[in-house]
Amino acid sequence: MYCRRCISFCGEEGDDSLFERKFKGESKLNYKLSKDQDEIASRTLESIINHKNVLIHAVCGAGKTELVYKSINYGLKNRWRIGFAIPRRDVVIELSKRLQNAFSQYIVTSIFGGNTNLLSGDILCLTTHQLFRFKNYFDLLILDEIDAFPYKGNYVLNEIFKRSVRGNYILMSATPSENLLLEFKNDEDKTLLELHTRYHKQPIPVPQIKINLKVILPLLILKKLKQFIKEDKQTFIFCPTIEECENLYYFLKNFAKQGFFVHSKCKDRSERIEDFRKGKYKYLVTTAVLERGVTVKNLQVIIYNSSSEIYSKEALIQISGRVGRVLGATDGEIIYYAERKSEAMVQSIKEIEYENTFL
Repeated sequence: MYCRRCISFCGEEGDDSLFERKFKGESKLNYKLSKDQDEIASRTLESIINHKNVLIHAVCGAGKTELVYKSINYGLKNRWRIGFAIPRRDVVIELSKRLQNAFSQYIVTSIFGGNTNLLSGDILCLTTHQLFRFKNYFDLLILDEIDAFPYKGNYVLNEIFKRSVRGNYILMSATPSENLLLEFKNDEDKTLLELHTRYHKQPIPVPQIKINLKVILPLLILKKLKQFIKEDKQTFIFCPTIEECENLYYFLKNFAKQGFFVHSKCKDRSERIEDFRKGKYKYLVTTAVLERGVTVKNLQVIIYNSSSEIYSKEALIQISGRVGRVLGATDGEIIYYAERKSEAMVQSIKEIEYENTFL
């Protein structure tokens, strides 16, 4: 018997029957949580102890990952099976490094397409697609970026997620849907926790809108990019499609040599992103692959053709959230370049301005 929706989800299932779980110590943070962060982290743990599922609604740059460390520590003490799931492979790779650094005494296993040789560990960090391997498995499963492609609106992935939990789960997002917020507000067996400020207590930079003919936009972007390069500021330039991404890069590189492009079809995209982090490139022209989960100090953001239907309000907020995340570099520029104002552009700015009123 098989389901046509699930027929592509086949392969070895997780089994850690030979894996020995031991408590090896608390996680290590290189900085202290803010008062607000610590309160959310404590309330999250309290809910998990009381067998309640949790939704953490926190702005981009609030430090969502660190909010669940207390709960992970508690799980490790109690020899729980712990998972941390994210829709996108690139973010799994990035997050695994952060978790391994924080929980250095433990085995953090990364699991994603093409990397499924090891299916056991103290903490499993995996894509939502790989959850099919872990039926009724996790005592604590954390799902970050719940509104990201391809998880958002995907019935099969949503059901696979539910099926993999035998204990409780924590959902996290900067832009959860209204329906999900209402679900957690109105259910006594669930907990909604909200954090409207970044950990460094500085405003979220507000995007600017630049309107012009589409043929002129690359020239305006080039002018701004040259300014950022002169000021020694690295830049992400987002494009709606792979074709637009490559076309814009090949135009820009004629006048600005210090960049590259990256998108989902680039087999070496992890290397390109790492080279950018190391300062090899001053700019990356990119699609939505860098929309989430990437933190770079003193980063600037340009969004080309931001009125495209591909860019929802939530996507624009996530992209804008790449700027000003790091202490010591809490400001920066986000510029929407488009032929017209879209409702998503206007609403994303209103939402960011609203979050800033909580400071």
